Amino acid sequence: MRKIVSQVMLSLDGYMEGPGGTLDWHLVDEEFNDYAAGLLTQVDTLLFGRKTYEVMAAYWPTGKAMQDDPVIAGHMNTLQKVVCSLTLPSADWHNTSVYGSDALERIKALKATEGKDIALLGSCNLASSLLVAGLVDEWRIISVPVVLGGGTPFMRDVDFCRLKFDKSYVFNSGNVLNHYVPAP
Repeated sequence: MRKIVSQVMLSLDGYMEGPGGTLDWHLVDEEFNDYAAGLLTQVDTLLFGRKTYEVMAAYWPTGKAMQDDPVIAGHMNTLQKVVCSLTLPSADWHNTSVYGSDALERIKALKATEGKDIALLGSCNLASSLLVAGLVDEWRIISVPVVLGGGTPFMRDVDFCRLKFDKSYVFNSGNVLNHYVPAP
């Protein structure tokens, strides 16, 4: 069975987006891009909620993305993509499917197929739903050394859930990547 790996960048005060949806506080450098490229070679499917999908689809297929980061753009544009949304009727980004009201069942079925792992990028509402459903196999939480004071919190409508620490990596930028798995 394939794993779902959730990856998110969070401020030290627990926000995945700053006020107004800002992401300009992310510390992304060559070392981070090397990590991201490695993650993208371990998966064959990207999983998004609608809002994250729209941000990604507005950037990665562009000439600017190909110029600024051709390796990551190449992966983002060729991998299979699934967007979970009750409001998005269709998706134009190459190789993208839309899952609607039956998203959780379809994700369970997708996990059961042969293939590489599935990466859930950002997508706080979807991540919360998948946590509650017990579908995420690994959490990669990147703490960025900033305090935002407000924004979009990562988890919503989630009761207590214990995770087990697996490993950590400290980037030269000060970002800290912590890996967690569901606790037994």
